[in-house]
Amino acid sequence: MTRLRIALVAVTVAALLGGTAWAQSTVNIAAFYGKWSGSAISESNISINFQLTARDMDIEVRPAGTGFTVIWTTVLRQSGNPNAPTAERRSTELSFEPTSRPNVWRAVGSNDPLIDERFAWARLTKQTLTIHTLVIRDDGGYDMQIYDRALKPTGMELEFTAFRDGEERRTAKGRLVKVAN
Repeated sequence: MTRLRIALVAVTVAALLGGTAWAQSTVNIAAFYGKWSGSAISESNISINFQLTARDMDIEVRPAGTGFTVIWTTVLRQSGNPNAPTAERRSTELSFEPTSRPNVWRAVGSNDPLIDERFAWARLTKQTLTIHTLVIRDDGGYDMQIYDRALKPTGMELEFTAFRDGEERRTAKGRLVKVAN
């Protein structure tokens, strides 16, 4: 019995160490290519009636020239009657091109956040693709959104944070599974 326990501990440690090594190395952007679908829970401090809401999400990442394109669609339920929220579908598509920095891309058309509608960039660290978007409002304040999409053995985990003038307004955490290449 003791040898069996030792063997089980050894196998468990080896599996954990293997997983740790995988989590510490940076994957290639191609690891994110495909179509992903899932859901998330959003927390908001800007709405009394919709502090916790469910979201449905679809994400597609595909190669585009020397970079890649990300298309994400979210079905939000954060307005209307709290007992029967109104579903609102929002889609965003951004294409990214490489910069001179490894694993850092700039959104095509993002030049000057005071002129352009949105300034965006992406970076890849280990198994997480992070997309930052920055909008400077007419009053000079700013809105920033950060999307962390991390590859896990079970699929993709999303952590989203929205800030207005440095204050956190909304977060969302969810899981997606790959549904197509």
